[in-house]
Amino acid sequence: MSQLVKKHSPCHSETSSTYTRPTNEMAVRAIPSGLTEDPRCSSRWSSIREHIREPAAEFFGTMVLVIFGCGGNCQVGLSSNTAVAANPKGEFLSLNLGWAVGIFMGILVSGGVSGGHVNPGVTLALASFRNFPWRKVPYYILAQTLGALCGSGIIYANYYHAINAYEGGSNVRTISGTGGLFATYAADYMTSVSCFFSEFLASAMLIISILAATDKRNGPIPVLLPPVTLFIAVLGIGLALSMETGAAINPARDLGPRILTATVGYGKDVFTFRNQYWLWCPILGPILGMQVGGLAYVLLTSSESIRVGKKQCRRHMLTLSRIPAERQVT
Repeated sequence: MSQLVKKHSPCHSETSSTYTRPTNEMAVRAIPSGLTEDPRCSSRWSSIREHIREPAAEFFGTMVLVIFGCGGNCQVGLSSNTAVAANPKGEFLSLNLGWAVGIFMGILVSGGVSGGHVNPGVTLALASFRNFPWRKVPYYILAQTLGALCGSGIIYANYYHAINAYEGGSNVRTISGTGGLFATYAADYMTSVSCFFSEFLASAMLIISILAATDKRNGPIPVLLPPVTLFIAVLGIGLALSMETGAAINPARDLGPRILTATVGYGKDVFTFRNQYWLWCPILGPILGMQVGGLAYVLLTSSESIRVGKKQCRRHMLTLSRIPAERQVT
C-alpha cells in the first residue's frame, strides 16, 4: 500500500519506492558483463512483461487484500445466521484483523515490483508528495480496481451457498442482508456530511501512517516495517473509525466489490444508495482525505519539506544580498 520496496528489474532501474534493498555492488562488478545480461530481456515476452509487471503486481496485491478483507466480512457476517452455522465464527475484532492481514499480505505480494500501493488514494498521494510518476497513476488505479473486483468475485464464489442460505434463496440478494459484506454502506443515522468526514478522517490517518513509515528521516527502514505499520494502522482505523461507514479508506476496495454485487443480483441499488453514495463517500472521501493528510505531513514533519524550505530561504537571502542597500525594503 505504501512504496515499500525498490523495484528490481533486469532491464531497467526506474523506481518509485522509498525503500531500497542492499545489493552487493562489488560482486556484481566482478561478474563479466556478458554473464549478467538476461537473454529474456530481448524476447518479446520479456518486453511485454516489463510493461505489465507493475500493474500486475498491483492487481494481485489488491486482490489478496480483498480476499482476506471481504472473506473475513463474509465469515463473520454469514455465520451469525443459524441457517449458515450453528455458532458465530468471529466477531467485530475478527473483521478488522481480516483487513489488517489483507493489507499486510497485499503489500508483501506487490511491494517488490510496484511499491505495494494497492489503493488509488495512496497512489495519488504518493504522486503528489513522493514523486511517484503521474504517467503511471491511471494504470495503477485500473489494476487496483480490477484486482478488487476479481478478489470479491472469488470470495462471492466461495461463499455462494452460504449467501443463499443467509438470504433465503439464490434469487434473493439485498444490500441490508449481504451487500454490506462486499461494499461499504453508511449507517442510517449518519448525515451526508458526517459520512464524508468519517472517510476523510480515516483516510488521512492512513496516509500519515504510510508517509511516516517510509520517511528515511525516521531512520533506516527495515524490510517489514512498512507492512507491519500498515497492519497496525488498518487495524486501529477499523477498531476506532469503522462503525459509521465501514471505513472503506480505499476507492478500489469499495468500487470493485460494488461492481461485482451489481452484476450478481443486488441490482442498481448498490449505486443509487443515498444519492450516489458510492462516489462521494468511499471514493472522493479517501482521495481528498489522503491529499490533505499527506499535505499536513509534508508541511509539518517531512524532512523533504524542511530541506526545500531551507533552500528557498537561502536563495531568498542570496537574492537580497545582491540588491544595493538603498533599494532594499526594510
